[in-house]
Amino acid sequence: MLADLRYRLRALFRRAAVERELDAELRFHIEREMEKHVRSGLTWAEAEVRARREFGGHDVIREQARDARGVGWVDSVVSDVRYAWRSLRTRPAFAVGVVLTLGLGTGANAAMFGIVDRLLFRAPAYLWDAERVHRFYGTYLWNGALLTERSYEYRRYQDLQRSATAFDALAVAETRQVAVGSGEAMREMTVMIASASMFGMFDVRPVLGRFFTEAEDGLPVGESVVVLSHAYWQSTFGGRADALGQSISVGDGVYTVVGVAPAGFIGFSETEVPALFVPVTTFAWHTAPDFADHYGWSWLEIFMRRRPDVSVAAANADITRAYAQSWERQRDGATNFPTAADAAVRAEAGPVLLGRGPMAGPEAKVIAWVMGVAVIVLLVACANVVNLLLARSVTRRREVALRLALGVSRYRLVQQLMTETMLLAVLGGMVGLAAAQWGGRTVRSLFLQDDSLGAVAGDMRTLLFTAAITLLLALMTGLAPALQALRADVAGTLKAGGRDTGYRASALRSGLLLLQGVLSVVLLVGAGLFVRSLHNVRSLRLGYDIDPVVLVNATLRGVELDRAGAFALMDRVLEAAQAVPGVRLATPVVSVPFWSNEGRGPPHVPGRDSLARLGRFILQAGTPDYFDALGTRILQGRGFTSADRADAPPVTVVSQAMADALWPGMNAVGRQMRIGNDTMPFLTVVGVAEPMRGLRLENEAEYWYFLPLEQYRKLFRAPHGRLLVRVNGRAQDFVEALRARLQQEMPGSSYVTVMPLRTLVVPEQRAWQFGATMFLAFAVLALVLAAIGLYSVVAYAVAARTRELGVRIALGASLVAVARQVIGQGVYFAVAGIVLGGAIALAAARWVEPLLFDTPARDPLVFAVVTGILLVVALLATVRPALRATRVDPTVALRTE
Repeated sequence: MLADLRYRLRALFRRAAVERELDAELRFHIEREMEKHVRSGLTWAEAEVRARREFGGHDVIREQARDARGVGWVDSVVSDVRYAWRSLRTRPAFAVGVVLTLGLGTGANAAMFGIVDRLLFRAPAYLWDAERVHRFYGTYLWNGALLTERSYEYRRYQDLQRSATAFDALAVAETRQVAVGSGEAMREMTVMIASASMFGMFDVRPVLGRFFTEAEDGLPVGESVVVLSHAYWQSTFGGRADALGQSISVGDGVYTVVGVAPAGFIGFSETEVPALFVPVTTFAWHTAPDFADHYGWSWLEIFMRRRPDVSVAAANADITRAYAQSWERQRDGATNFPTAADAAVRAEAGPVLLGRGPMAGPEAKVIAWVMGVAVIVLLVACANVVNLLLARSVTRRREVALRLALGVSRYRLVQQLMTETMLLAVLGGMVGLAAAQWGGRTVRSLFLQDDSLGAVAGDMRTLLFTAAITLLLALMTGLAPALQALRADVAGTLKAGGRDTGYRASALRSGLLLLQGVLSVVLLVGAGLFVRSLHNVRSLRLGYDIDPVVLVNATLRGVELDRAGAFALMDRVLEAAQAVPGVRLATPVVSVPFWSNEGRGPPHVPGRDSLARLGRFILQAGTPDYFDALGTRILQGRGFTSADRADAPPVTVVSQAMADALWPGMNAVGRQMRIGNDTMPFLTVVGVAEPMRGLRLENEAEYWYFLPLEQYRKLFRAPHGRLLVRVNGRAQDFVEALRARLQQEMPGSSYVTVMPLRTLVVPEQRAWQFGATMFLAFAVLALVLAAIGLYSVVAYAVAARTRELGVRIALGASLVAVARQVIGQGVYFAVAGIVLGGAIALAAARWVEPLLFDTPARDPLVFAVVTGILLVVALLATVRPALRATRVDPTVALRTE
């Protein structure tokens, strides 16, 4: 058996040597036969003829030997590939068209697969036993609403560590932008703040030094140590070993480098690549030294590794029990705080990937839909290629019939046709990978900042996915032409000779063309709806201007200032900002939309109860220039003036939504409300501002109220370090100038960060931006492919009906009537596609509408525009075939008869 196996492997990989041995053996046997015949009295020539006749043909023996060795299929495949290549070279335009069509469809799916795989399926790099690692989600009732959260306090993490028994490890992590470096070299970078236990959840070792330990991440404050990412180590330290022991300023502290993480390690980050990893207790202590003593700072995400012998259901029950116990600890000493039973407290050991968890945002849903759109594009491309192959098979009817008549089996013929299709699919897959590598980076950058996904061709999962698509395409596109070859009419085709037997309408080709039109309509409707949503979200009035406003955030580092000193520092920073050329107005603030909003709870209004049920109340403070600096319109009353000093009667401005909610049907100006406890003074409403949005873009009750800055400082004595600056021109053009000037006012190693306000709003628009971009790109691609398919079908029909059209013209048919008939064929397919595709789009409206922004999924304008586009494209696709039909020479057509 082993000898036979070695022989077969040798015959497969050393075919030339085995063939030479076979020829030598054949010559030996023939020579022995010749010698036998010579001894019987024949001449040498007669002996050779008889020996060869008795022994049989060499080629037949070689084929039998190959079959016996089990490697005959190799010759068959090689022969089929060579034949397919020669056949495609004779029709280069056809081959290029098919390869590009398949490449576009494959590339779209390969690019999208990388995003979907990363956000919905692929576990974080190096994660050990990913099926047992979970993200903590807590759900509870609050003011009648069921809320789910994933960010928690460090003390909650401690409670779960003590009480949960179904898990062998718990860790916390948080990714945020933090200032790294000092002076002019200071830049904001992505930093992962994590517990030391996080590293134990990954099968990873540092490439240099070590990770920080549990002892260095202990309470009350951890050690100031930092682990560098591999990319940061390479870019900042040049990959040198002397990076260990170096000091780096991170946020409010100075950290010592103790290790370097391996390439590609990003911890539990989803879309960002951390530059540094720091202990959670060290970072938190610099921000709030009492962070572990209360439940007031929810900022950490909790990750848990389930024990191998515990099911997910048992783990959920255990973590719910532990969460309820923590909830009861939080109730100790708190008033008006519901019990765990009353709040229906429940916890879940959910998926690590956010896109698969209970708090998946609109981006994950849009990505899933766009992946479906990419599949639709692939189907359109597949239908187009099948149509082209069917059209080509019509021109090859005589070739197929002749080969069958010469004895080629139908199985062998199908094998050759499928080999040709496989070759086209493989070439298309290669083009698709190139397209995904070249154009996919831009698409991925909308959702992923991880450079490790930059090389599509180097990602094995994407390569395997593309290979699977290639095989599927080969089967789908090659099946119909192969079946058509099996049904070939050999006698009828050979009797017709080289003459065309006339045009035959194909139900399959017509159905494929109709399918392309239907799918194109569905994609165009989706693109139109997302484009309208993007327009609506971009034109949405948020209650303030975005483009000309810059955010300045001042952070103290290594400097202790009392409240008076902090206020004086911010006054100096404000004066310096107002002195920068190009700055119109500047104002300190305590809330920044879509970034950090101060909430003091619902106010007390005489005669009103349970205001917390209305929604979120957000406090803002500013100078008299605030409303002009932000461009916020005052609808009633007035804004702040220089008379609203600390010793003046307390006043407030409320948003229109808050005025309508607290004093419905009444004039809010002159009304009073109180913030905080009974010792706080009542505030008199002096103005009503336009509605504000600073939490979410979707419709949600947001109640904003504004205090004069001096009165805010007197009431709350809370330091603040943020400015909003209005500039003349683009905000981006003033970022560096403001940062350089304001940094001069910061004491010691303190620093300022400056960014355009739009950078905080753009991420909120990302889902609609991505949906509009991808739907539109794929819809245009599908439309172009459908137009090519329509053109090829109509052009083939005109070419096949040349004699018929010539006879019609000879009998008096007008050229306009002939052109109208050809164009009518294309319009018929377009109208049918519009009707069926529109019906599908209407049926899918209830699933699509939640993804849109202020846009009905059955928007008549979108459907009307799509109808017009399809009709115009159908006309353009049929114009050239129609002109060709009108140029048919009747005399030539009649002479062929």
